[in-house]
Amino acid sequence: MIEIDAVLDETGVLRACKAAGHAGAGKSGTDIVCAAVSVLMRSAYRTLSDKRGITIRGDAPGPGLLWLEADYSAEGRDFLFAAGVFLIEGLKSVAEEFPEHCKLIIRTERRT
Repeated sequence: MIEIDAVLDETGVLRACKAAGHAGAGKSGTDIVCAAVSVLMRSAYRTLSDKRGITIRGDAPGPGLLWLEADYSAEGRDFLFAAGVFLIEGLKSVAEEFPEHCKLIIRTERRT
């Protein structure tokens, strides 16, 4: 199972997202659930990586682990909010369609 932990700040802006595990919905290299989560996470990272007002960090240190963390200034807030909504809605869709292979937890934390 892929377990996804997403963190939003108190205004709903994406602060972090970590996906860990293997879905087990297909053979390695052909697993639709793993592919969907990977594409969403990697696309979010790439989309945010060159935007002014957003600092993004992330890695895929090994099979079955992807993470990203974001910080923002006033200039980048709205773009990060919109990208986070897109990412979370995509991940929700995967988790709802394949609940036996993907679990999404969304937490809210105060921005420091």
